[in-house]
Amino acid sequence: MIRAVLFVLVAGMASGQARKAAPPPSRTFPIISLRVEGNRTFSAEQILGLAAVKVGQPADQSAFEAARDRLMASGFFETVGYKYAPSDDKTGYAASFQVLEVQQVYPVQFERLSKPPEAMKSVLRKADPLFSDKVPGTRQVLERYAKLLEPLAGEKVVGKVMPDGEGGLRIVFQPARVPPSVAEVRFVKNDVLPGQALQNAIAGAAIGSVWEETRFREILDANIRPLYEARGRLRVSFPKITTEPVQDVNGLRATVEVMEGDTFTLGGVKVLTEAASDTELLKAGNLNVDDLANFTQINAAVERMRAAVRRNGYLQAKSTVDRKLDDAAKKVFLTVRIDAGKRFVFSKLTIKGLDIISEPQIRKAWTLTPGQPFNPDYPEYFLARMREEGVFENLGKTRAEVKTDEAAGTAEVILHFSAEAPQPQKKPDRPSIPF
Repeated sequence: MIRAVLFVLVAGMASGQARKAAPPPSRTFPIISLRVEGNRTFSAEQILGLAAVKVGQPADQSAFEAARDRLMASGFFETVGYKYAPSDDKTGYAASFQVLEVQQVYPVQFERLSKPPEAMKSVLRKADPLFSDKVPGTRQVLERYAKLLEPLAGEKVVGKVMPDGEGGLRIVFQPARVPPSVAEVRFVKNDVLPGQALQNAIAGAAIGSVWEETRFREILDANIRPLYEARGRLRVSFPKITTEPVQDVNGLRATVEVMEGDTFTLGGVKVLTEAASDTELLKAGNLNVDDLANFTQINAAVERMRAAVRRNGYLQAKSTVDRKLDDAAKKVFLTVRIDAGKRFVFSKLTIKGLDIISEPQIRKAWTLTPGQPFNPDYPEYFLARMREEGVFENLGKTRAEVKTDEAAGTAEVILHFSAEAPQPQKKPDRPSIPF
């Protein structure tokens, strides 16, 4: 903590003439003016309100120290300093605070508390002039807000910085007690898919997991949403989730309300990439306009497009799909973007496990030449063809190893061959000798 404190005292005599003495810092005088310096997010009024100082208030050094300590205790500032000096008219203090705000802030959420989020926010808003939908995740903020929420919640509350499921972080206030687990999941208002099918789809991921609504919704999105999107129900949502205790276990029954939405068909597909022609990729995807917008099939089609780009040497190709829904026409328009990345070419073939007679046969059959765009599917295809054509007798395990050089943009293939161990001959049963 940096403490910047400046005391200015103007007093004395000049040219033999008496001047009006400035109030010494150790004495109490009224505050004539107040300023805040360094603030970016919060207004001067907000900061001074939290500092609990105002113009006209009597103050001395201890009062400014206490105001500084209140600001630091808030958890919103990295550093706080202050300075004060006699005002221009020498009737009191001209004071200012220098602040450096905590820059990293996170959205605030409430889970498993007995009161609705708006009631919780209202308590914090009244108690803290700096409260907003995003606050720092400092220890002071988490502990102070938890204490403020406890009377309304009726139990001990803790605040934690937690992942938000989308790669970011959030602040969650929740009961300090051990959270219950999900013991049962029910679905209501579903019609397209039966409840039993939905329960079976989510059971493995949800049952036994610690109850946390954000995490539970992620499970719904990962396990239930794809079932509906395979049927063209692209607007499916889960507007309400309620929970109730299950007897005899520390568990909850989660009841999920399903809004299934309308059925969408495919309105059109556009492919954006510099690695291949859109005609070629649309042919590989084989999607038909006006068909049901089955996203299981659509995702498979996009993967075929990506694979086609990879076969052209772009081993690191990545794909994304943007959806544009026309709710009036009940159609979805897709834009498939394929980021091809670096192009790799074939560099050389290394063969291991064959003798000097067999190896030339393999090299002659291998058709990929150095400098050609490297097709990552070709090595396994080649080995499968050698086995199917019976090129070698007693051919054992084979495998292809690919070594890429990122800097050079090359791919080397190593083919490993091995022979099967000869099978021992079964000895004929010795005929029994009759007695």
